Amino acid sequence: MAETRFGYLLPTRDQTVTGEHAPHRLVEQARIAETLGYDSVWAGDSPITRQRADPLLVLAAVAQATERVALGTAVLLPALRHPILLAHQLGTLDRLSGGRVIAGMGAGFPTDATRAQFAALGVDFATRGRRLEESIEAMRLLWSGEAASFKGEHFAFEDVSIAPPPARPGGPPIWLAGGGPALRRVARIADGWLPYPPDHGTYAQEADTIQHAAQRSVTPALYATFCLDDDPERARERLRKSIERYYNAPLEFISSIQAMFAGTPEDAAAWLNRYVEAGARHIVVRFATDDYETALEEFAGRVRPLVRMEASS
Repeated sequence: MAETRFGYLLPTRDQTVTGEHAPHRLVEQARIAETLGYDSVWAGDSPITRQRADPLLVLAAVAQATERVALGTAVLLPALRHPILLAHQLGTLDRLSGGRVIAGMGAGFPTDATRAQFAALGVDFATRGRRLEESIEAMRLLWSGEAASFKGEHFAFEDVSIAPPPARPGGPPIWLAGGGPALRRVARIADGWLPYPPDHGTYAQEADTIQHAAQRSVTPALYATFCLDDDPERARERLRKSIERYYNAPLEFISSIQAMFAGTPEDAAAWLNRYVEAGARHIVVRFATDDYETALEEFAGRVRPLVRMEASS
């Protein structure tokens, strides 16, 4: 049996959209999440396309304000960075937090805005998948604590070591986003899987694919957006406002590719239980709201107690 865990996505992008720019409030929300019993706190990454505070700097501050929660990135884009520098940053953060980092990573969703972000940083978007894989291979070598050499198509170095080493031997676990063709990569090199399919049936099929092909133990997670309200119609309108402001795209399009729920806490729990039955073991929740502290409390008090905490592995 595997226990269902819950994480909270810090609203770094939402702060930029509303012009708040208050990273200290993000750190306080992380502290509240820990007090309320959440298992992890996460921060997203997009320096240009969907601007926000840097995830690793935010999580470094969170590491000092918390003691227990895991610190995750949802998700980093390694293709935009050199693996030596990223391995150094993640290793330092893991050491700073006492071994609490989860390195959530992705290749980058194929949109015009994402392509523009890669172009601005001088990275060929078409190479992002291979760059991601090379980065992971190189970082795991660098996290060994020994001098390492690597030669790939996009990155190469000889006799390089970094310090301090991560708190855990081998470095932080790496969770990968993605579905469809990306599942082969997840099964081959990931420690965890962090997708957001809008249908629990699709999740079940893809989780089964990974389980049967995985070359290591892979934690099945879920990234999902919630807008809770005792009036389902009002929840839907609040979700629309938040999502369309966030993505500058219609709710109908975003909800066709991402797991999202708008409605009562009780119905939210029933919706989540279908994903738990499909195999999800770590739920990373994003809130579509303007009051994150209240949303944290409402989810912890009214949704989480109704979600199955254990399901057959």
